[in-house]
Amino acid sequence: MAGMDVFYLWTSYAVLGLFAGIAAGLLGIGGGLLIVPVLAGLFATQGYPEAIVMPLALGTSLATIVFTSLSSLLAHHRRGAVRWPLMGQLSAGIVAGGWLGGYLARWLGGPALAIVFGVFELLVAAHMLFGRAPAAHRGPPGPGRNLPAGTVIGIVSALLGIGGGTLTVPWLVWHRVAIREAVGTASACGLPIALVGALGYILAGQGMESLPGGSTGFVHWPAVAAISLTSVLAAPSGARLAHSMPQQRLKQVFALLLAGLGVWMVLRG
Repeated sequence: MAGMDVFYLWTSYAVLGLFAGIAAGLLGIGGGLLIVPVLAGLFATQGYPEAIVMPLALGTSLATIVFTSLSSLLAHHRRGAVRWPLMGQLSAGIVAGGWLGGYLARWLGGPALAIVFGVFELLVAAHMLFGRAPAAHRGPPGPGRNLPAGTVIGIVSALLGIGGGTLTVPWLVWHRVAIREAVGTASACGLPIALVGALGYILAGQGMESLPGGSTGFVHWPAVAAISLTSVLAAPSGARLAHSMPQQRLKQVFALLLAGLGVWMVLRG
């Protein structure tokens, strides 16, 4: 690959991480919703086989979330916003679901994954534009509910290459967990989701042909390095912006971006 091509790719990865970090800090939405479709496009332009483009984008996204979720977890923990008993109960199911999600991704194949991811982005965009916060229900969920809920969250998150906050926060808020603690606990849950999910993609990709250099299974480490560095650096800036800009307008703009990416993913699938 020519030097200019390498420079272009590293720059693209770094800029993607910058926007993902700002979006995560600004809106509390996992960077995977941006990282996966853009990575899929970048991998496709490099001529990677269609069968590996989506699994490689998903596994790489989860590997980047390991670093961003660790940073977010520590920040919320310092503010006392992580409900560790709830996190532990959810994580038990998340570990099982995360393993399964990586293998489901290989079984579904690239085109089907692109469509599933695109539809999910459209649903998230619609909720951001028109949805209301879930009504509180009962009290904090116990192990009997958190274990199956964590399993579903783990499967969906690993299958879609996201950190799980899109699902975990509404689940906790629905059970009368304060929104700040729900966000903090969801951030903590993002770490096992990302760790187990990324490992699942590494194992699921073993023996696959045509994987690019610098990859271990379905995780492309050059992209992980560049995206993680800039997203971790950018997330605090996004959090600061969140306190000085109108949230509703920002959510509307971001929802339209997600809708556009979702339509593109469905069409390319």
